[in-house]
Amino acid sequence: MWDFEHPPEMARLAERYRIHSAMPSQCATELADGTADIGLIPIAAYATTPELAILPGCTIASLDRVRSIILVVRHPDGMGAVRRVAADTASRASNAYAQIIFRKFLGVDPEFVPHAPNLESMLENCDAAILIGDPALLALEEKAARFARTGQHLEYVDLGQEWKRHTGLPWVSAVWAVRPDAVAASCLAPASIIEDFIQSRDHGTAHIEDLVREWAPRIRVPAATIRTYLSTNIHYVLDESCLAGMELFFRYAAECGVLPPAPQLRFL
Repeated sequence: MWDFEHPPEMARLAERYRIHSAMPSQCATELADGTADIGLIPIAAYATTPELAILPGCTIASLDRVRSIILVVRHPDGMGAVRRVAADTASRASNAYAQIIFRKFLGVDPEFVPHAPNLESMLENCDAAILIGDPALLALEEKAARFARTGQHLEYVDLGQEWKRHTGLPWVSAVWAVRPDAVAASCLAPASIIEDFIQSRDHGTAHIEDLVREWAPRIRVPAATIRTYLSTNIHYVLDESCLAGMELFFRYAAECGVLPPAPQLRFL
C-alpha cells in the first residue's frame, strides 16, 4: 500500500480509489456483499466467493518461516495430541491451513474454537492456540519472558514453515481480489489497475527502512524484527510457485472438507 499512503503517488491514486482499512476476513465479507470492489482477502474466501477475480502480481505469502502465523501448543505430547484449538478469527485462510495440516498430515481432527487473540485465555481451555499478525509476532518476542514467568513449556509452531515442510510449496495467505462487474462499470482499464498495485508493491519493497521507522513505534516489537519480517519472512510476488501452492491448498481443503471446491483461478 506504499503508493496509496505516501507521496508522490498518493494524490493521484486518491482520485482513482477510495480506501478504507479492515481485517482481511472483513475485506472478504465486503467484497462478497458488494460494499467493496477491491480487497486484500484470505485465499480461503476465494473458494466461497466464485464471482471474484484475482489481481495478478501481488500477494502476501511466505517461502518458509512466516512468523506472523503460529500455532502455540500447550499439550506436552505435541501437535498430534491436540484435541481443542483456540482459533484467532482474523484470517480464514490461516485456520483453514491449520485444519489441513492436522487432518491431512497428522491424521487428527481437533475442535476449532473461535477466540479473541489473547494467548493466556486461549490456552486456559484449549490444547493449542492460533495467533495471527501482531499478536503472533509479540508472542514470539515474549516467549522467553513468558517461560521465566510461568515455567510452562510451550511449543511454537510456525504454520508457514510447517506447510512448506510437508508440501515443498509457499504458504499463500492473501491475494488482492476484485469484482469484475465493478471494474467494468468504472472508467479504469484492468491493465491500469494492475499496474497501480504492482507499482505500489515495488515502491514499498524499495522503502523497507522507511516502513520500519513508521511501524516500530506502533507495535511492541524491535525494529530488527520488523525489518526481518518485511524483507525476509514475507514474499510479495504472486509467481508460479505461489499459484501452485494456492492450487494445492484448495485441493487439500476440499479433500479434507475444510472448504467447498474452489473455482479455477481467474484473473482480472
